Amino acid sequence: MLHYAVVFFVIALIAALFGFGGIAAGAVSIAKTLFFVFLVLAIASFLFGLIKKR
Repeated sequence: MLHYAVVFFVIALIAALFGFGGIAAGAVSIAKTLFFVFLVLAIASFLFGLIKKR
C-alpha cells in the first residue's frame, strides 16, 4: 500500500511539472489517503503484535 502511495505521489509530481493541476491534485489526495490508511494499519499491526506476545 505504501508503494501505491509513492506511485501516486510521483504521478502528481509529473502532472504538476507538465501543468495538469487537476490531475496532480487528485493524485495527491489519493496518495495522502493511501499513506494514512497504511499508517493506521501499520500501527494497528504493531499494537496487536505487542498484545499477542504477552
